[in-house]
Amino acid sequence: MTRPNSNHGTHGSTNHLAPEHAAMNHGAMNHAGHGDHVGQFRRLFWTMLVIAVPVVAFSHMFGALVGYALPSIAGVTWISPVLGTVMYVWGGRPFLGGAVSELKARKPGMMLLIALAITVAFLASWGASLGVIDAELDFWWELALLIVIMLLGHWIEMRSLAQTSTALESLAALLPDEAERVSGDEIVVVSPSDLMLGDLVVVRPGGRVPADGRITEGTADVDESMITGESRPVRRSRGDQVVAGTVATDSALRVRVSAVGDDTALAGIQRLVAEAQNSSSRAQRIADRAAGWLFWFALGAGVVTAIVWTLLGQPQDAVVRTITVLVIACPHALGLAIPLVVSIATERAAKGGVLIKDRLALESMRQVTTVLFDKTGTLTKGEPTVSHIAVGGTAFSSDEVLAWAAAVEGDSEHPLARAILTAARSRELTVPRASEFQTAAAIGVTGLVEGHRVGVGGPSLLNENGARPLAETVAWQNQGAIILHVLRDGVVIGAIGLADAIREESRQAVGALNRLGIEVVMITGDAEAVARSVAAELGIDRVFAGVHPEDKSRKVIELQQEGRRVAMVGDGVNDAPALAQADVGIAIGAGTDVAIASAGVILASDDPRSVLSVIELSRASYRKMKQNLWWAAGYNLLSVPLAAGVLAPIGFVLPMEIGALLMSVSTVVVAVNAQLLRRLDLRPESSVRER
Repeated sequence: MTRPNSNHGTHGSTNHLAPEHAAMNHGAMNHAGHGDHVGQFRRLFWTMLVIAVPVVAFSHMFGALVGYALPSIAGVTWISPVLGTVMYVWGGRPFLGGAVSELKARKPGMMLLIALAITVAFLASWGASLGVIDAELDFWWELALLIVIMLLGHWIEMRSLAQTSTALESLAALLPDEAERVSGDEIVVVSPSDLMLGDLVVVRPGGRVPADGRITEGTADVDESMITGESRPVRRSRGDQVVAGTVATDSALRVRVSAVGDDTALAGIQRLVAEAQNSSSRAQRIADRAAGWLFWFALGAGVVTAIVWTLLGQPQDAVVRTITVLVIACPHALGLAIPLVVSIATERAAKGGVLIKDRLALESMRQVTTVLFDKTGTLTKGEPTVSHIAVGGTAFSSDEVLAWAAAVEGDSEHPLARAILTAARSRELTVPRASEFQTAAAIGVTGLVEGHRVGVGGPSLLNENGARPLAETVAWQNQGAIILHVLRDGVVIGAIGLADAIREESRQAVGALNRLGIEVVMITGDAEAVARSVAAELGIDRVFAGVHPEDKSRKVIELQQEGRRVAMVGDGVNDAPALAQADVGIAIGAGTDVAIASAGVILASDDPRSVLSVIELSRASYRKMKQNLWWAAGYNLLSVPLAAGVLAPIGFVLPMEIGALLMSVSTVVVAVNAQLLRRLDLRPESSVRER
């Protein structure tokens, strides 16, 4: 009695590990550390904030601006210079180091712009404090605020983007901690890394295969979904190849090792993930580009200011105006424009069940033209459910057939058995008790129910009893369903069809994406018949079926070569290379650590409608980023010429105090604008309903 692609037994559970966290890079400043690096920035910010209070309070210019005079106490005038120097050297070190990196890379950006402003402010302030240059250039309070605001921006950004995980470690976690190697008449427990070609290993029921190899003894249903994407266990017996990381669900196997280490299929997937991640990590960020343009703008404006005022015969004014321009040019608002939007966007996303790991993925999602869904576990539930019941003749009803099948399945832990029991419970059927339960590899299960011998199985069960399959089951098989016949005393009384159930949310998600003009494509390791059946039900026109792991990333490349921007949605190890290769990788949170590690966006639930939430969030946050960048840059484009003195011929030169106030106002405007993102409702049902 054979169950197609299935047999009863115990099942190994997926080995889920909590993802490691790492911080994102920021332009030329490489924040390559992990969570502790974020902590260092947090501590640095709070330390500098405390030091900044006396620096600002005892600054002559700030006192004049607010309207108070510093007390006539010896040494008071040196509080700001001394503590300001500490802030420049200690608090400014990350920016100065980043500026050096940008100079070496010949790519000026935010770090160089900040370093230029704080260095000019530092030198000018010391000059003013020592009486070497005009006292108007006492910028200690501006230097302190600039360092504190920029540290705050970097801390916010790093904290919001620190939720990343290590894909390669997650892949390694799929291998068992130990392998049982046959050595003569003994079984020796060793590490999988110690296995060699030709070794014979034992794989227990529910255990993971430690290395690629060929079965020499035993037959088992092997769960290969983590590697191949096939949604149901595949029958493997003597002579068949098995892959490291897969699970022998029901019976023990003996496997002769044919590949170890870097030669295994799992290692191959690991390489694909690493290559795709490395190739997609070179994108230049919009804030750094804007900062690069502003750097050249500020530098050019400073040079022109110095030349013009000198030619006008006013060298003292040339120094004052040039320094003023270079300090005002540093964009306080630009330093917060992106981090605030990202921080609020990730917070809103989390409340909607979406975790943003990669800000670049969030930015890119608005441009996606094609969403590539993995089938198993994403569009479908990834587990068998009863989809059809047929009866043989009129002696029994479908409920009776299901109840008798559930009776003999009661002692089994097989996924198909659980599906039958779940269906019986959902119909609130009375399931009779079974005795003399028996299971046989490649045959099925039998038991004694109310004095009758009842069996549940596939073709071998029918052949053993000289019975024929029910006619209705032909159509089910063409749709990719698993067919189990139910026999009582050797006579077929019915048949049960089981299939991977489609999520109702998938229909809504596909429909909403189509209405947005975004093409939906399905990719799966399942057979063509199964894939086409699911696609037809969901209204998906383009399908990639029977796709192996290494081919999934190639399919993504194929779509990209057609000029499409691709978002890949998946949940398994087999999806990891494609998730990393796609313009945006979206992992179902209920999936594997590897899929989560390879994606830029993670859906905490298994609801595919959340993809629409990501699109909405991407578009809304990008609008806020653009608005904030235009405001921040616009302030500079306006204030720098005024500080340089372009209106001096008509008697107006932007006072330093007004320029400083405008900088603060621009920062407030950027912060308030970013807060408007909190109005977004990113719940999956809302994203679909509004379209």
